Amino acid sequence: MRTAEIRRRFLDFFAERGHTVVPSAPLPTPDPTLLFVNAGMVPFKPYLTGEVPAPWPRATSVQKCVRTLDIEEVGRTTRHGSFFQMNGNFSLGDYFKEEAIAFAWELSTASVEGGGYGLDPDRIWVTVHHSDDESRGLWRRIAGLPDERIVARGDEDNFWSMGVPGPCGPCSELYYDRGPALGRAGGPAVDEDRYMEFWNLVFMQYERGKGPGKSGYPILGELPRRNIDTGMGLERMATLLQGVDNLYEIDETRPVLDRAAALAEVRYGADAEADVRLRVVADHVRTALMLLADGTSPGNEGRGYVLRRILRRAVRSMRQLGHTEPVLGDLLAVARDCMAPSYPEVAEAYDRIADRAASEEEAFRSTLRQGTTVLDTAVAKVKEEGSRALPGAQAFLLHDTYGFPIDLTLEMAAEQGVEVDREGFTTLMREQRERARADARARKAGGTDLGVLRPVLDEHGPTDWRALDTLTTDARVLAVLGVTGPAPVVREGEIATVVLDRTPFYAESGGQDSDAGRLSGASVEAEVLDVQRPLPGLVVHQVRVLSGELATGDRVHAAVDPEWRLGARQAHSGTHVLHAALRQVLGPNALQSGSYNRPGYLRLDFPWRGALSAAARSEIEAAANQALRRDLPVGVRWMTLPEAKELGAQALFDETYGEKVRVVEIGGAWSRELCGGTHVEHASQIGTVALTSESSVGAGMRRLEAAVGAEGFGYLARERDLVSRVAEQLQAPRAELPDRIAGLLDRLKSADRENQRLREQADRARAGDLAADATDVDGTLVVTATTDGDARALAIAVRERLPATRPGVVVVGSPAGDRATLVAAVNGAARSTGQDASALVKRLLDGRGGGSPELAQGGGIPSERLPGTLDSVPALLFRA
Repeated sequence: MRTAEIRRRFLDFFAERGHTVVPSAPLPTPDPTLLFVNAGMVPFKPYLTGEVPAPWPRATSVQKCVRTLDIEEVGRTTRHGSFFQMNGNFSLGDYFKEEAIAFAWELSTASVEGGGYGLDPDRIWVTVHHSDDESRGLWRRIAGLPDERIVARGDEDNFWSMGVPGPCGPCSELYYDRGPALGRAGGPAVDEDRYMEFWNLVFMQYERGKGPGKSGYPILGELPRRNIDTGMGLERMATLLQGVDNLYEIDETRPVLDRAAALAEVRYGADAEADVRLRVVADHVRTALMLLADGTSPGNEGRGYVLRRILRRAVRSMRQLGHTEPVLGDLLAVARDCMAPSYPEVAEAYDRIADRAASEEEAFRSTLRQGTTVLDTAVAKVKEEGSRALPGAQAFLLHDTYGFPIDLTLEMAAEQGVEVDREGFTTLMREQRERARADARARKAGGTDLGVLRPVLDEHGPTDWRALDTLTTDARVLAVLGVTGPAPVVREGEIATVVLDRTPFYAESGGQDSDAGRLSGASVEAEVLDVQRPLPGLVVHQVRVLSGELATGDRVHAAVDPEWRLGARQAHSGTHVLHAALRQVLGPNALQSGSYNRPGYLRLDFPWRGALSAAARSEIEAAANQALRRDLPVGVRWMTLPEAKELGAQALFDETYGEKVRVVEIGGAWSRELCGGTHVEHASQIGTVALTSESSVGAGMRRLEAAVGAEGFGYLARERDLVSRVAEQLQAPRAELPDRIAGLLDRLKSADRENQRLREQADRARAGDLAADATDVDGTLVVTATTDGDARALAIAVRERLPATRPGVVVVGSPAGDRATLVAAVNGAARSTGQDASALVKRLLDGRGGGSPELAQGGGIPSERLPGTLDSVPALLFRA
């Protein structure tokens, strides 16, 4: 049974039993504790925890997931894949254990002809929590399982919680006996390779208190509404139903593996280590396809770094298999054909996906060349110093600056007989990640610990958010918080985090900056500095008290600055307009991959190889402003996510969408995007869109920046004034400025070339005098000099004028602004005495620079150090 059919049967089964089919959420998630959805229940977490009222009593989904904690195990075990799909059915205060167990048993064992999976009931084992006698009894009664196939296990295996105070409960897992060829008899407690887990039923019925780990915390009591959260691994079920050994060999991954084997000219199954690499390729290519399809772009941090690492591991694995040519385009096309039956969007977006992957692969190939050079130099220095360990800081530099994978550093260093301080590298990596996570959490929470905010949400419920309806509202202060907890009162000049029962302030999201404004009360005036949504449903305000004092329980009037909101609306609508204009001019592959807008300014990132021409930039700007001149209407509609996709709405993938989504249209189909931001009512209200910059923000990624509204007109006015001043200074009509400036530049270039020629003539004439004045240092003729011209040419010219029979060394320095360049040249006689130009340059420049033994160069020293450096040459020549 193909994986797409397994997926369809699951959704149909539960839909027929009253479950609402919920589409998979995009892989990127706004949850500040996660980069990607890593479990099927993540999109349902606000409903399961009671933070947000559930829109349906029972639901089902097949959720895309990415989990990279075990990435090093990918390919080495049958249980680890970085991308997987989790089939789930959820009861939100509706049914409980009996129905969940009955559903799982029926679907698993019903005949294929009857719509089930046809698993042999006699080969199914289950586990239950050792205290859960109710579940044990239900398995006996509903499934007729004997006691020996109902295995009791402890908290580590069969009790679920999120690791923090909140819902928890026992779980029951279903395993399938794959036969004695795959391991020992005795059930899942003995061998989890032979007995493969394929479904986990979580019974959320208790509330847990504080405590570490998976056990040892107190159970505070029963939940008022019990929930069901189940997860059936789609790849695991496919492994069982397709009769293959592991998830890398199912129909959605095996074709990629086979194509990789064909390209590398190896046979799967012939060599254990090659098999691991082939499985890594198959897994990572599929994962990359799905991440790219959901809008993630390779980058140096966060989600982008995860994707970059996955792509580069796939490319490197192919190189280890002996295939050094570009490979991602070929393999991604195979993965697309495998996944399109379940996810048609991967085929629709494939041109964009392939283009981004090709850019990343090209960049990585360049990285390999640069990183290899840096690594070889570092290893040589380690050996020269008599050490056998590459410092962790050097490995981290290779990783952080050059994108060089640590496993590649380890392997290549080992080939040269050098170890790597892996512990030092890991410490630096951990510190970097902790800083990044802390920064992200602090930004979202306004500097307040999330653990301090959660009790506020638990006690008072979600914020009544009115930003899309009004600019003002009366509100009550629910909490005043500092970094560590509640603050009794905040006074004039102090900054604190404030939670209101209702707010008109827009919280930063979807690329739009937060609102500015004031909180006013009987005895307080406070400025709103920032607004964030650190937890689903909770809005927090960072405020500075301007006068008086603010305390919990106070009544205030919350008012958004209307000029700020107008500018924000112009900028956000301008971003949509620019995105549509970009796609109109460049085509559908120019899909927004990131944006930011605030009053008067917007930026938009999109995948594209190479800088845009001046003509393309002008055409994009003209298309955007044409929409403004046509005064296209701006409309908002609410609909289901499938309806929005059917309509062709563009989704921004750093958002999580609920049952209903908000679609913003500008000119109908011309611009149609899922968006929760604030917008103008007609395009003309944007004023103008003036492109101010187009630049690179990484391999294959470009950024457009623009001024909008009043700031846009101001930018154009400043440009006009600048042109007027230039025209006045050149005494030329504006229309002739490009030709007049081009003529001036040509004359300047000619003058520079003539000056260079004269300097070179002077240096050649000077070379003979320098050679004649060479200093004899223990039999070696030494010349040091400075020049404003070509140091390399002068060094060679002086070396040629030294007697060929005498050892000769020439070092020429050339200051250029704050930094200087050094060139060393050594003749044949000096080489025979052991002199080496490359070694000399490195001694002079503290390890920097290089070249051949006859001619080398380097730079970077401050220009003021150049005389002293040249004076040190004689002493360094004969240093051991």
